Order: sequence, then structure tokens, then C-alpha cells
Amino acid sequence: MNFSDSEIVGSILKNHQFDSTNNVAEADLVFINTCSIRDNAEQRVRKRLTEFRALKKKKPGMIIGILGCMAERLKDQLLEEEKMVDLIVGPDAYRDLPNLIQTVESGQKAINVLLSLEETYADINPVRLTGNGVLAYISIMRGCENFCSYCVVPFTRGKERSRNPQTIVDEAAGLFQQGYREITLLGQNVNSFSWEEENINFAHLVHKVASVDPLLRVRFATSHPKDLSDELLNVMASHSNICKSIHLPVQSGSSRMLKMMHRNYTREWYMDRIEAIRSFMPDCAVTTDIIAGFCTETEEDHQQTLSLMEWAAYDYAYMFKYSERPNTLAAKKYPDDVAETVKSRRLQEIINLQQELSLRSNLRDIGKTFTVLAENTSKRSVNQLNGRNSQNKMVVFPRKDFKPGDYLDVVVRDCTAATLKGEIALQRTH
Repeated sequence: MNFSDSEIVGSILKNHQFDSTNNVAEADLVFINTCSIRDNAEQRVRKRLTEFRALKKKKPGMIIGILGCMAERLKDQLLEEEKMVDLIVGPDAYRDLPNLIQTVESGQKAINVLLSLEETYADINPVRLTGNGVLAYISIMRGCENFCSYCVVPFTRGKERSRNPQTIVDEAAGLFQQGYREITLLGQNVNSFSWEEENINFAHLVHKVASVDPLLRVRFATSHPKDLSDELLNVMASHSNICKSIHLPVQSGSSRMLKMMHRNYTREWYMDRIEAIRSFMPDCAVTTDIIAGFCTETEEDHQQTLSLMEWAAYDYAYMFKYSERPNTLAAKKYPDDVAETVKSRRLQEIINLQQELSLRSNLRDIGKTFTVLAENTSKRSVNQLNGRNSQNKMVVFPRKDFKPGDYLDVVVRDCTAATLKGEIALQRTH
């Protein structure tokens, strides 16, 4: 979502005669787009601001701003603690940036962190920052109303509101005409997408976007397990260009922990959704998020997480230690009582298991042929390209005369836990 927001900001500023640069020393205006989900993300922002302090000493006229969730959460505190920060802009106030910049240029600090019940930026054509002209992101909704007990997002991004689906389909069609071949639909919980005027839910929207052209690949993130419907799975199974990959955050394998996290599903419900995915799409990859050491987590709770990981055989996972976020339900109600050493040990056990599961998953792919969308030249060799298959696995293969945007059939010959390695079997046009 932050990447998509950066593209929206880029578009707003471009329409007001600003140009981008890859060299921060050349910049007159520098924004840090922030996240507040975990404390370490906020600490990285603080560290980056320290780096910018030296730049501002050399160039006093440089304007430095903080955007996004951290801006909304800390507001005046950031202006007080980080003296070289000139403006603070929340995720619903990007349209106000030109006015805020003028305020700073007149010698004052500027702040706008007002949340909106309506803002979706649906009419803004984002500046694409990926650089390869192949992949693009489309934000389909903003906000969240799940109120997981550990999460600040509902407080920093406000209530859920969905974009007019026709604007999303038109944006996807426009990107395809420009040569883009894969789009990712983004939302805090895409399953909650709803356009009541036409009774369109997320399954309907995905069908509409996939129908733009069979050469346009469609992905989405992120799904909430409580809202993952059979209707959506049926739509995915019926379109070959909807990628067979679902990110389904579990957070914990313990029903007790899930109840405390306010996830609104049990271990059994989650397992039922995994079984449904495999029933509709046996070849579908499943990835997840896992939190180690949430409040009151016992060794038994931890072991239930490990056993669920084994059972689900995740292809990949994002894994974190719990960090208490101010003003969340967990911070107000539950003691952060799992020792850091225990959190670290449990997280390492989760990481070690996932490394093994990812390697097992990739080893099963050796000898299989996948359609891969070429994305970029490999970082390790100019003679190789990389791209992802429908299951969102990175595949490296010989470059030859191929280029980003080509569809290729690739036979997997080797792998690591993170990457498939293959050779070209056939170039495709569909």
C-alpha cells in the first residue's frame, strides 16, 4: 500500500511542476513514506531522518516531509522531536501537498493528518515507479475495520471505502495498453471490497479485471481469512490469467491467540479455508504472515503455530516478533509479557521451519514447466532474466533474445529455498 501511495504522491506533485530524481542530494523536496505496523519500521524512519539531517545542513532550503501512517500516528510529536522535518501528511491528505509545500516555503511548518470517509484517489493516474514497465499496482480500497488487537492500521488509515469498480477496470485496461502485463490489486483487506451501488463484491471485481485481456496477469493482496469466499476461489480457478497464489495471513496457529488478536476466526476455520483453496486450485501457492511472542503466548501456543505451518506447507511467510503499538487494544488490555529472548527464539524456530518448507516446495517444482512473465535482468548476471510464475515464485533463466514483458515456458532444473532456476522451453504469446 505504501508503494501505491508513493505513486499517487508522485502523480500529484508531477501535476504541480515537480520532477523526480534518483539522487537525493539533488532534491529540493524529500518525502519519507512511512509505516507504523511494527516498531522497527518506525525506527528505520528515525535513522533515515538522521541521514537527511546532514544533507539539510548543506542545503538549508531542502524541504523534508513525512507521509503515511507514522505521520498520522505521531503528528505534532514528530515536528517537536525531529526539528528538520518541515511537513507531516497523513494518508488521506496527499491532495493537499501543493498547499502544504507553499506553507513551508513561506517559512512555517505544515501538517494535515485528517482522515477521510470518502478519499480513494480514484481519479488520479499514479506515476509508475517500478521502472520495468511490466508490473503495476492498483489501489482498490483504503482503510480497515477489522481492528485486530495488535494493529494500528484502522487508526492511521481510517474506515474502509472502496473505489468505483469501473475506475479500477479502466486503470487496468489503460496499463495493459501501455504495455504492462501484470497488475496487483491492493487493499488492507481486499476481500472486503464492496460497491453497493451496483452490488459488486471483490469476486465480481476480480472477474472484471481479469476479463480486460487474457494477457494481463492479475494478483491481489491482502486477503483476510474470515472473508475468503468460495465465490472468489471459483473465479480464480476459472481464469487462467488470475495468478494461482493467495497471501492468507494466519498470525498464529492457536485459537486462543487468534481470539486475543481479534482475528475473528479459529484454527479450524483457517484450515477449512486452506482446504477450500486446494480443492478449487490444487496448484495454488499459499503464503502467510506470522507473529511470534504475542501477549501471553505459551510454548503450547507456539507449538500449535509450528504444527499449522507444517500442515499448511506454506510456500513463503513474512515472520515477525510482536512489538506493542501504542493505542491498540493489545497495548491497552494485554501485558507484553513474553520475554524478548523467548520471542527471538520462537521467531528463529518459525524462520527455520519456513526455510525448510520453502525449500521442500521448490524441490517439488523441479522438472515442472511454468509460464513465466519476464520482469528484469537478473542481479547476478546480465545473461539471465528473472520473472515469476503464476504461484508468485521467482524464476531465473537464460536471457537469450528475450526481454521483460515476454511470456516464456520455463522448465525448472534446480532451486534454492528462495528461487527456481530453469531453462527456456517455449516463448508464449498468451
